[in-house]
Amino acid sequence: MKKCRILIFILGLCILSNLHVHADEKDNILVGAFSQQTLEGWESKKFVNETTYSLVMVDGNMVLKAGSQNSASGLIKKIRVDLEKFPVLNWRWRIENRLAGTFDEKQKSGDDYAARIYVVVSGGIAVWNTRAMNYVWAKNSLKGDVWPNAFAKKNAVMVALQSSQAPVSVWHAEKRNIHEDFKKYFGKKIRFIDAVVLMSDTDNTKKTVTAYYGDIYFSTR
Repeated sequence: MKKCRILIFILGLCILSNLHVHADEKDNILVGAFSQQTLEGWESKKFVNETTYSLVMVDGNMVLKAGSQNSASGLIKKIRVDLEKFPVLNWRWRIENRLAGTFDEKQKSGDDYAARIYVVVSGGIAVWNTRAMNYVWAKNSLKGDVWPNAFAKKNAVMVALQSSQAPVSVWHAEKRNIHEDFKKYFGKKIRFIDAVVLMSDTDNTKKTVTAYYGDIYFSTR
């Protein structure tokens, strides 16, 4: 039950956010400017042990490195983005190794991912109304699989963008229309999101993994 309460807490963190983006002033909304050697605005939250996050050089670019060993902690960026103007989230990521073993990621005992990105809509003081799209690098689920989060079935939808078929130590670029995804999977037209969360976690499977995240930004298309 501990991780369930922690997950709901993560999803409700946005009620504290007072950061608003004036979307009409920009072409893109930069969420993670790791290439600029900064983690400004990102907050670390430890849940079960601690995943280490640090800025490192890879292939001549500054990126975010995540190292998880039987741990689950994340980085949270509270940022309000207008999805009607900037519906598309863009990023790139890579992993250096896959989580070992066979486990069911749709069950609580297997709810671990080498890399994941949450996009969160706050429920305000009504934490139970918080919703999150969760894009994951899965191990045993297939690319394209979609399922409710094992700990918060009504609050978070999981989408496997990469799986064990994807090569490791190779960058993969992602682009998701967040506006369309919330409407498709939650049946609601969402205008504003309130936070983005990064997490590499291995606390349930007790495994070890290394992942890298490149810059993250919202765009018009």
